[in-house]
Amino acid sequence: MDSAEPHTSSPGGSVMHEQKSETLLETLVSHLLASKRSLSSISHVWRANEIVNSARASLEEGVVLGARTGFLRRGIDDQIAVLARVRATVEEVAREGQMEFKAVLRDLDVADANLRQTLDQLRSTAVEGAFRPKDEEQKCLHDFVDEEGVDGLMSALRDLIDQTNDSQTALAESNQAFDDDIGSLTNALATKLSNSTSRDGLHSPLPSLLHSLEAHAQEVADLLESLVRHFDLCVTAIKHTEGGGAAAQSITGDLPAGVDVDRELNDAPPEPITDEERQEMFDVLQKDAAEVDDVVLEIRERLAEMESQYELATGHVNSLSNDYATMVSIFKDMEEVGTRLPKYVVQSREYVTIWDEQKLSFEERMEELDGLKEFYEGFLGAYDGLIIEAARRKNVQLRMEKVIQEATTKLDRLYNEDMAERDAFRQDQGDYLPADIWPGLVNPPRRYEMVSVDEDMEDPPDLPRKVVELALRKAQTRL
Repeated sequence: MDSAEPHTSSPGGSVMHEQKSETLLETLVSHLLASKRSLSSISHVWRANEIVNSARASLEEGVVLGARTGFLRRGIDDQIAVLARVRATVEEVAREGQMEFKAVLRDLDVADANLRQTLDQLRSTAVEGAFRPKDEEQKCLHDFVDEEGVDGLMSALRDLIDQTNDSQTALAESNQAFDDDIGSLTNALATKLSNSTSRDGLHSPLPSLLHSLEAHAQEVADLLESLVRHFDLCVTAIKHTEGGGAAAQSITGDLPAGVDVDRELNDAPPEPITDEERQEMFDVLQKDAAEVDDVVLEIRERLAEMESQYELATGHVNSLSNDYATMVSIFKDMEEVGTRLPKYVVQSREYVTIWDEQKLSFEERMEELDGLKEFYEGFLGAYDGLIIEAARRKNVQLRMEKVIQEATTKLDRLYNEDMAERDAFRQDQGDYLPADIWPGLVNPPRRYEMVSVDEDMEDPPDLPRKVVELALRKAQTRL
């Protein structure tokens, strides 16, 4: 709207025709009334100023909230990072313990399988009947083994495994609770905060919104000022029209409060102007009058835009306020997690202590398993040695009996030869010798017998040749 102040001129300008003056006055009064109504837009200016002032306050509040929220966020992020490092440490403890336990179980499985295999060999090795009474049922080597030691050892191992599983379960539950605590914090940061929260505060929309609101407010003020100038021009034009002074006084008497119009212009008599100046003033007035409604509409539209932007600003500040409250709540949750952190660490240390003790117990039981296996393998080897020893003794007995048989044969031959010689001597010389010269002359030769000293002693068993050969091969393999 291009309203301009009219140029003054010396008195004595021409007066318009009376009929034309009446029509012009009606038009000017109509413009003045419309202009007066447009001045009610001052309420929009006040509202615009309120919005700008509130937006400035919101910006200040947003800066403070953003700084506080960012400070808490950085602190929480740092603490979560610390918690994550501690969690990784206790997880490494659990992982190493599980790996070591699995390795121990594998070794136990191997040792148990070896022991079971040895026991199966004892079951499958029948005791030769020659070693046992004839009326006894067939026995195997396992019948001579007391498995109470094996059962007791296995029971102790099962107890150790259960204890280890219990300690691992306790650690896993503690670590899961630790994970839940960290997860609740990270989830709260990820889901409970609005997108308006910025860690660095550099992406807040408040400064740009405030700048836009200030621009709108300035433009609204400028538009109102143009309406005021148009109103002043209407008053001037009416007062320079015949019969318009009274109309101007009546219309301008109750203007909206706060409208800064030229009161001196309303009260002072009009200064004389030329017809050319009057016509120029009327042309400008006519042009501006056509734009009054558009100016009022623009003021309303700009105010509506300001209301919308102000709503965005207040919404952002509300989000910042909510985020700050959320961050405070998360920080309190963090403090609670901090009170539980020592428990998680202690649980991990207790697990390490218990597992170190259990590892020693497992090693001792493993040595016992290996000892039993070696003992039973020694039993198997000793039984093969028993067969070899029995065969050796049988062989020695047979050799001794052979020697006895040969000696007995030689003694019998010597005896018979001696008897023959004695008979021959008696026949040749007996008639000449008196009977009492040597009483023993007629005695027979002395006889000798080889008799076992321990007749009731059991003979070595007579084992099949293939049994002895198998025992010899086994003994050779063990060397």
